[in-house]
Amino acid sequence: MAEEDAAEGGAPRKEAFKVALISNAAYSVINFCLPLIAELVHRGCTVDVLAPTWSQQERQKVESLGAQCLCYPLERKSLNPLGHLRTFLKLVGIFRTNRYDALLSYTAQANVWGTLAAAWAGVPRRVAMVTGLGYAFTADPEGRSPLKRRVLSWVLTQLYRLAFPLAHRVVVQNPDDLCLLQKICGLPAEKFQLIPGTGVALDEWPMQPAHLQPLTFTMVARLLREKGVMEFLAAARQVKGEYPLIRFCLLGSLDDNPGGLSTADLQPWLEDGTVEWPGAVDVKPWLAQTSVFVLPSYYREGVPRSTQEAMAIGRPVITTDAPGCRETVIDGVNGFLVPPRDVAALANAIRRFIEQPELIPSMGRASRRLAEERFDVGRVNGVLLPLLGVENG
Repeated sequence: MAEEDAAEGGAPRKEAFKVALISNAAYSVINFCLPLIAELVHRGCTVDVLAPTWSQQERQKVESLGAQCLCYPLERKSLNPLGHLRTFLKLVGIFRTNRYDALLSYTAQANVWGTLAAAWAGVPRRVAMVTGLGYAFTADPEGRSPLKRRVLSWVLTQLYRLAFPLAHRVVVQNPDDLCLLQKICGLPAEKFQLIPGTGVALDEWPMQPAHLQPLTFTMVARLLREKGVMEFLAAARQVKGEYPLIRFCLLGSLDDNPGGLSTADLQPWLEDGTVEWPGAVDVKPWLAQTSVFVLPSYYREGVPRSTQEAMAIGRPVITTDAPGCRETVIDGVNGFLVPPRDVAALANAIRRFIEQPELIPSMGRASRRLAEERFDVGRVNGVLLPLLGVENG
């Protein structure tokens, strides 16, 4: 840390260690990074958080922790090179002006342009965190055009090959992503750090009693096809035809991602009473009314945060044997793994809990134990802090 001139008669004083966090959206910071920001501030760091725009509520949440919110230009859906050049140059200017000691970037474009700009500006330590490879690297569902996905995958591959060699460490959340990124970027294994997701503040997600009346199966996700929403709805309709008193809930907002669903896509399932869809809500009270959490995703997840939260409050999990998802379930211990896109297998896993409800409390306790062992945010931050050059202790 650089020293500044001491006041007359005083001892030399060190400047605060300056850390920048950059994401492609403020809501992502709110959802995933507040505990890390609080820990950095607690350790005496000056923290700036960069996102394209901030609502007043988002800004207040970050600033209440002692951090500062900054804006930078980003065209999230455009492939226009002039727009991305503008992003890069603006970030170079911000980094040079503020003279950060370390940068933590996450989300695809922030990882690319943040890392490149930080290297250009001379930020001493640069850490890029990949929270899942997302739409571009997800296997194509049947019947959907692969062209846009192939273009995005090729573009991102070239950009990752350009940016990630300039990062001091690339943080990934599951072994599948590590292997794929190591392969496409041609980087040594020691360039990567594996962590179990962004973690959950376990004291904010305390264990809840098992919910058995009525039996309720809940999915929480952005409404993307690749998240397995349609498979969840199809399985729910099958099971509800046999067990009409079973409750199914779908929580989450529409999304402008290329795989996003529309209200019209959901309408038939809402009209026949298969599922309840309250939209984007505070999930805590809904999870308290949940018997089993379901996420049949085949999206390239990091480690799904929604599943970690459900596990923390003691909910069994049904999810897919897919990258990121499989890290949350020990099959037969805290839930069941099913093949991606397999409606019949998903429906059978749901039926098993209906026919053996005694599994719900025991598997829920196992979920809580796994959350404590794997997903405690304190443990995750304990890995990230040294990577950023912040003393841990």
